[in-house]
Amino acid sequence: MASIILSTIASWIMGVISTLGYGGVALLMAIESANIPLPSEIIMPFSGFLVAKGELNLWLVGLSGAIGCVIGSIFSYWLGAWGGRPLIEKYGKYIFISHHDLDLADKWFKKHGEVTVFVGRLLPVIRTFISFPAGIARMNFWRFVVYSFLGSLPWSLALAFIGQKLGENWESLRRYFHGFDWVILGLIVIGIIWWIRRHLKQNSKH
Repeated sequence: MASIILSTIASWIMGVISTLGYGGVALLMAIESANIPLPSEIIMPFSGFLVAKGELNLWLVGLSGAIGCVIGSIFSYWLGAWGGRPLIEKYGKYIFISHHDLDLADKWFKKHGEVTVFVGRLLPVIRTFISFPAGIARMNFWRFVVYSFLGSLPWSLALAFIGQKLGENWESLRRYFHGFDWVILGLIVIGIIWWIRRHLKQNSKH
């Protein structure tokens, strides 16, 4: 079932890019960066395949992908800043997030926000959602935009370049990243379990 869904999504992605070209790349990467897990591991390598066929230009493909990422990231950032933060301030205790945790997040993004966003944009899974907590922490907006672009450009270019080199075998890259996605998800789950246990222990002491 999952493979059928992924194949359907892949076919749709290829259709959008084949029809809209660079605009399609930007649109799809914007969706991927707006908290919607549309796989850039399909978007950019397929664009690279079209580069190999002479239909697109590698640098313009990478730039389109990065611009799309920034557009989607801005949406996610403001969603976190104006929607997510009030909800967490009101209901965060039910998911083990206290006002103290928010203060720590604010300080973290104020001090390390640039590195966090830049590195986050280079990691599968995390790159899709990193803008939301940056918005919740109210990281400086323009620094957020700059480092989102700086992190998104090498990611977009690298995937497109690999897709170009693989040619008709570009889809083999998807299997590699799919395995890496599971590693990242496993680490996230471990982190969530640790977070919950830590808060339960703290609550038991009061």
